[in-house]
Amino acid sequence: MIINDCFEPATRKLLFRPQRVVATSAIFTFLVVLISILAPLSGASYMSNDNYILQLGTFNTTSGKPTGGEYKLGVTVGQTAPGLYTGTNYKVKAGFQYVYPAALFSFTISQTLIDFGTITPTNPVTRTNSLTISNRSANGYTVTASQNNPLKTSSGATIPDTTCDNGACTQTTASAWTGTLTYGFGYRCDNQTGTDCATGFAGSTFYKQFADSSNSESSQSVMSGASTGTKKSQITYKINISGTQAAGTYSNVITYIATPTF
Repeated sequence: MIINDCFEPATRKLLFRPQRVVATSAIFTFLVVLISILAPLSGASYMSNDNYILQLGTFNTTSGKPTGGEYKLGVTVGQTAPGLYTGTNYKVKAGFQYVYPAALFSFTISQTLIDFGTITPTNPVTRTNSLTISNRSANGYTVTASQNNPLKTSSGATIPDTTCDNGACTQTTASAWTGTLTYGFGYRCDNQTGTDCATGFAGSTFYKQFADSSNSESSQSVMSGASTGTKKSQITYKINISGTQAAGTYSNVITYIATPTF
């Protein structure tokens, strides 16, 4: 039995190098959860001797992909249970005809170390990295993100999430953030390949908060799409602090989860 849409789990860690003074660093852990769906073999064939053991779903008597001027045909003869099998949480493609479109669903992050360096009051600092989805086997995907808590020191001092210039920024609502007297931590998403960034980032100055799991906020989508291909987005992280911000090394953990759609 041949099963397409098999996904390789991958974990990426973003490490923010701490600096000194009133600066902020953040350790971002990128957790990528990719679902692997397997099914038991049906009508398995078994061969062995002193040097090897072969256990397969079946031995096909013939198979191939003949084509002509007006047709293309995938053929499997001898398969005990070829076909497409679906259920609420799975899809199994059994038979030679499903081999040639097979491709992995993958999620990569360009940089897992983000260093904000030394930050001074009313001087915003930004850093970027890129998220790339190779969506060649699933019918779509979603990438969600959340933080474990606001940026904070070991002693408990925090840099709050930004509320943007008009106080409207949340984990679901983006707004303009340009003022040097508007403080906090936030992010935005910009399309690089495809147009899969979450809606709301209407202009280059629009930012959102990360959903905060310590405040029981649900992870929010940062990218999603319904078509196959390679999609790439740039995430911009921004920090601005006030003159009263306590000096120290600040950190938090951000989790990205990429989930294929069946």
